[in-house]
Amino acid sequence: MYEASAQHQQPAVPVLGEQRLDEFLGAVPGQGHWRYRPRGLGMVWRSKAFRAGAVVTLLALCGLVILALVREQTGTEGFLVGLGLAVLPVPLLTAAFRWLDRVDPGPWRNLLFAFAWGACAAALVAIVANTFATRWIATATADAASADTLGATVIAPVVEESAKAAAVLLIFLFRGREFGSLVHGVVVAGFTATGFAFTENILYLGNAFGEDQQLGTTGLASATAGTFFVRAVMSPFAHPLFTVLTGIGFGLAALGGRRHRVRRVLLPLLGLVLAMGMHAAWNGASALGGLGFYAVYGAFMVPCFVLVTWLAIWSRQRELRTLAAELPVYAAAGWLTPAEPLALASMRARSTARDVARRWNGRPDPARGAWAARAVAEYESFATSLAVLRRRARHGGTEGDFAARERELLHHLWQRRDVAGPALTYAAQVTGRIRRPGPPAPPPVPPHLPRQ
Repeated sequence: MYEASAQHQQPAVPVLGEQRLDEFLGAVPGQGHWRYRPRGLGMVWRSKAFRAGAVVTLLALCGLVILALVREQTGTEGFLVGLGLAVLPVPLLTAAFRWLDRVDPGPWRNLLFAFAWGACAAALVAIVANTFATRWIATATADAASADTLGATVIAPVVEESAKAAAVLLIFLFRGREFGSLVHGVVVAGFTATGFAFTENILYLGNAFGEDQQLGTTGLASATAGTFFVRAVMSPFAHPLFTVLTGIGFGLAALGGRRHRVRRVLLPLLGLVLAMGMHAAWNGASALGGLGFYAVYGAFMVPCFVLVTWLAIWSRQRELRTLAAELPVYAAAGWLTPAEPLALASMRARSTARDVARRWNGRPDPARGAWAARAVAEYESFATSLAVLRRRARHGGTEGDFAARERELLHHLWQRRDVAGPALTYAAQVTGRIRRPGPPAPPPVPPHLPRQ
């Protein structure tokens, strides 16, 4: 789709420290070897299509089973009511996490996998394990009330947070190239928890509706209204907040690279333990009564939510500062124009560049305008990945394939530079990132001529 500029020769790769990147990290493989392509017979399981099909099949089976279990507990009418109410917070939560991920957006397939895992696989594990453990404790202790309390405050946090963390772990291990920052960990964990909360809300709201049907209660005094207020209005962020702590642990581990093996193990485990602890505190608050519950909500949950939100937004701004700090070396080498690092470090300028590219190229053909805007968006994404990659290299967090990855990203930038470069330069000017060139200054008046 994109063709490299024939009239421009690619510049040299900038140096890292005192050595060239390709000399420092070894020879760069050819373009055709940037991604591994399995060969030979007996390698079907390595096929991307086969693995994707297996994952989709597994999640679909989990979805069918959890659908049957929830419908069995709530009834058909309760299931439909719960489904209609549970879906309401989902767009708000996913939009918030997607906004957070705009600087270096991860692929949609990872986010869809995370959401589906939370809604299907993690929910299935939780409902089966929690039910089994609670019944076993009730049978062993002959105390159903204590078993329910223990199940809610101990068993459920451990089981549910572990099941949700599995999605983050899988993406961390098998999509490591697309998981390189704290923000990525927050977003993946948030999507996983949003999917889990969606299924759990169907169950709780459906059961509440069934109780209302039996008791004949309606309106604001109904159990359905109360459950919806607590779970979808007061605390739609509860499950995402718990699991985001796990995501932060994985994100910090990703920043350190694979060389720090102890950190890659301990930080995710620490995040998981914190998620379990916060989840247990939230579930235990319901046993304190109305005032105790609201006290825990106001004194503990809300401050934690504000703190984690601040950390996520700070990390997002840090990614923008990374662009401004790391990309000028590529501009000096000729890969970028001098204005591009400044434009790429501003979300407003990036949006303006996409709009400008669409307008400039879409007047005769709107389809070409959409293509140009997409090219600029891809250029911004590749440039962000390049800046993050170089920052990790300077801090010793890269592996031996760094030079090949850098060459690959530069190649993608070079293919799109004729479309993206002018748009980003113009965006940097109109958004005030750089000053527009003013009119030329008048020539000095010779001293022997009178001034006008």
